[in-house]
Amino acid sequence: MFTGIVEEVGTVERVQRGARSAVLHIKARTVPEDLRLGDSVAVNGVCLTVVSHHAGGFAADVMHETLDRSALADLRSGSRVNLERAMAANGRFGGHIVAGHVDGTGRIARLRRDDNAVWYTIQAGPEVLRYVVEKGSIAVDGISLTVARVEADRFSLSVIPHTAAVTTLGERRTGDRVNLECDVIGKYVEKLLRTAGPRRPEGGLTREFLAQNGI
Repeated sequence: MFTGIVEEVGTVERVQRGARSAVLHIKARTVPEDLRLGDSVAVNGVCLTVVSHHAGGFAADVMHETLDRSALADLRSGSRVNLERAMAANGRFGGHIVAGHVDGTGRIARLRRDDNAVWYTIQAGPEVLRYVVEKGSIAVDGISLTVARVEADRFSLSVIPHTAAVTTLGERRTGDRVNLECDVIGKYVEKLLRTAGPRRPEGGLTREFLAQNGI
């Protein structure tokens, strides 16, 4: 589990491409310090398993499913990536619950400066937007952010200078593709409400269902 608080921005040294998979070799300084074989690292918000490591970096396998559902397929030598190690049990929960399981990708539709902040408007599909709520949390390339506005086919975020400076977000431009992970709590609530059962509504949560169950 991760929190969406980026520890370091690393650099892709090389990408070994297979027929339908890849191995990412990433250069970094802080994150590799205490890595062990098999540890989890979020790379642009995608949970990957360390298959080798050394003082200056690490390598991780990327399977076909991950390449299909994330923007990791766009990475090349020299690409900069957000890195976060799995959260320690005694650590501070600075962001929100991030699993590293990307729901899909979006594209930056607009950038607009607002005094010291920058507004990012991200276009996304309905499979992602159904879980995006105003003032809710979302991970964009592994960065824990707060949703400021939601529209029919996009949502907007207001980003402070510090976040833009210490992540790859400050380097993003209109048209760039980003990984999106919605708040996992919303997905579990939806699943529970859609599952038929003695005290669960088959057609979703309604006023009648609440009344019948004493709410």
